[in-house]
Amino acid sequence: MEINIDNYSINYKMSGGGEACAVVLQGWGTELSIYDSVAAALSDRYRVVQLDLPGFGRSDEPREPWSVDGYADFFCRFLEAIQIKKAVRIGHSYGGRVIIKLGARDKLPFIIEKIVLMDSAGIVPEKTFKQKLKIRKYKILKKIFGNKLIIALFPEVAEDWRSRQGSADYRNATPIMRQCLVKAVNEDLRELLPRIKEEALLIWGSDDKDTPLSDGKLMEEGIPKAALTVLKGCGHYAFLEKPQEFKEILRAFL
Repeated sequence: MEINIDNYSINYKMSGGGEACAVVLQGWGTELSIYDSVAAALSDRYRVVQLDLPGFGRSDEPREPWSVDGYADFFCRFLEAIQIKKAVRIGHSYGGRVIIKLGARDKLPFIIEKIVLMDSAGIVPEKTFKQKLKIRKYKILKKIFGNKLIIALFPEVAEDWRSRQGSADYRNATPIMRQCLVKAVNEDLRELLPRIKEEALLIWGSDDKDTPLSDGKLMEEGIPKAALTVLKGCGHYAFLEKPQEFKEILRAFL
């Protein structure tokens, strides 16, 4: 289904039934269908909403770079548009960032019943000495390869260097979405965790390299009513790697 909000065409999906509602917020660069198994795990009890956030999947991208707060504001307008006043929030990776932002706000136009964070992003790790050197080297090379004379003399070398910089998410994103991503990854949300009042279930893959298990442990310590469950041998998409175990854990919590 599609809905127009603020002149953005937003792709979303509703499944299941019942009076209770659950909303799934996606990870960076994914599309809503990846979370069909999460929705299916709850569809006999909940009306489940999945959406492509602006710039993801089949939804229009923002006309300017949004911070995580920008996405949280838009999500509030989306729920208002589809007339949802109360729901469980389930967020994977970047979607977890949005949920943390919402959970820490004093006033919301809806009620958050419970929170589920799946391999959530939001913690910025302390940089090692080696990482600091790498960043310094990157800044020097960026200045060199950004020089108009160097670009004119060695265009292929300059383009090759630029094409190899940043994460896969960054390289695959449009210019606007790259700026959105930079705003997100540079913002540490740990100071917001104590302000989350709802019960929170944290589900993590033990071998997650994108948002390591140590991030999950920090979130468990920071959120007053949080419990961390670890799926052994799983990575950043633990809910896909062990769907049955994930389903049992999720249903037991809700």
